[in-house]
Amino acid sequence: MQHLLAKVAKGQKTSKDLTWEEAKQAMRLMIEGTATPAQVGAFLTAMRFKSESVTELAAFTATARQYVPPVPVRAGLGVVDVPVYAGKRETFHAIVPAAIVAAAAGAVLLLHGVDGPPDRQGVSSVLKLLGIPVDLTAKLVGPELERTGVAYLDLALYHPPVSRFLELRQELGVRNFFHPVARMLNPARAGSQVIGLSHPPYFEKTVEALRMLSCPRALVIRGVEGDPELSIGNTTRLLELKGERITPFTFQPKDAGLTMATFREMAGFPAEQREREADLIKRIIANEIQGGQRDWVLLNAAMLLYAAGKGTSIAGNLAAARHALESGQAKAKLAELSAGAGTVPKVRLSAQ
Repeated sequence: MQHLLAKVAKGQKTSKDLTWEEAKQAMRLMIEGTATPAQVGAFLTAMRFKSESVTELAAFTATARQYVPPVPVRAGLGVVDVPVYAGKRETFHAIVPAAIVAAAAGAVLLLHGVDGPPDRQGVSSVLKLLGIPVDLTAKLVGPELERTGVAYLDLALYHPPVSRFLELRQELGVRNFFHPVARMLNPARAGSQVIGLSHPPYFEKTVEALRMLSCPRALVIRGVEGDPELSIGNTTRLLELKGERITPFTFQPKDAGLTMATFREMAGFPAEQREREADLIKRIIANEIQGGQRDWVLLNAAMLLYAAGKGTSIAGNLAAARHALESGQAKAKLAELSAGAGTVPKVRLSAQ
């Protein structure tokens, strides 16, 4: 680790990127606990200043994947990987009702994340209030995906070392490369990934790293507050990976025939009022709300359906998303998800 530190921490002009094998070695030393806490902190900080290369991000991710088996899912199920790690301060979690609507319209979605930093509301707190299981083990996620089409996996249950390194953000005060690694981890090795980012340096690097990891299909989104969400109130930048081709494009609500909304229609609730967010989501799913909030959910449900290989465009899936909502299929899907929370056996594992 001292040799690797010397290479990346020499200074702004003399630091060098690690090779593929060196980056894999660094990740092994950290995950296996061979590197000391001081070395880990120094390495993460040095990489923060140097800025990770595409090769380093891909090698870190490939190595992290080797320490845990993939979530067992049936071949051909068509799972879409949806990492939700950002947490929210200002807006509600549109990705949650969007996933329910998309699942009702035929998509199969695996959400995975962590509880989130103290200053942000993680998606798991909202899922709990909706009655959706948040403590399924990896072995139980596959059957849940088969049964309902949508499931959530807590990273602390799936990959405790990566989860612990994410927590170092509170101790170090800055993000580290485990944040993009967690987003690219792809527990089910899904053929399609939808990754939201807010940190500009990782936008192009992430899609390039996914291509290096042989990801067949991905949407990398400059998402709302870093979650994989298209904005209903602004233009969203995206990078699409298909095969080995990367295509940049932008998306506006008008591209799907929707009216640009205001921030007020995307606004969330304080952490102490998270029950209000759960109630809002329930009312949207029950088709009791019209306007910008509903449109925001439909837009992102259409995006998830497109990622699942439905239709030829995001806008082209809006009608299917709207039908799933207006027909009551989405409401039935939420009832199915919450009903299963009491019947699926769950085991809470220690993240230590």
